[in-house]
Amino acid sequence: MSFELAVWHEPEPITAERAAEVFQALRAGDVQAVRPRPGVAEFAAALPFAVALPEGDTPAFALVTMDLDRADEVSGEVFALAREHGLVCYDPQRGLVHNLTPLGAYPGMQLRTGDGMIVVDPDLRLVGDAVATMSPQNPFTALVVFGEHFVQASPEITGYELEYKDSVRDVMVRTHVPEIGVVRDAFVEYAEGGRSFLDHHEWRRV
Repeated sequence: MSFELAVWHEPEPITAERAAEVFQALRAGDVQAVRPRPGVAEFAAALPFAVALPEGDTPAFALVTMDLDRADEVSGEVFALAREHGLVCYDPQRGLVHNLTPLGAYPGMQLRTGDGMIVVDPDLRLVGDAVATMSPQNPFTALVVFGEHFVQASPEITGYELEYKDSVRDVMVRTHVPEIGVVRDAFVEYAEGGRSFLDHHEWRRV
């Protein structure tokens, strides 16, 4: 089995739904779905393996295919290189798009999921969308600023477990919330540098 990522340029952040439409158009052979961009060829040349490009001197997109057992390792490199070259990256397996902006408040923050995705400096839309992908096959989502703090969530039978840790003060708290929207709001607020979500629930120390 293989794992595929699609990379192209967008002038503004796009939704995962729009990215899915573009991806389907590209897979169907509609090379006019996105505009040519010099950074696409540079991105492909920077990867240490072959990448599928459409014909032409200035390709509009790249399709990156990898073995499933290397997906976690290779995807992180693809995400980072796409950002470096001013390109969005669409993950059709998870239905997630990696935009260039807006970013969170903590340089180097990592988004980690239970199905193996690791993204350094995720955009805020990706943070919110990734939370919604939790399932038995993807049993947690976490945002981590190593050495300082993190927020993590996992699905439960009647809702979600939400955890927050302040590593500097060595304090970790946990609560239960009923809806995924509450988790999404907490994650996005945390990524933006806010902490008011800590005032909205009853927490117990762990």
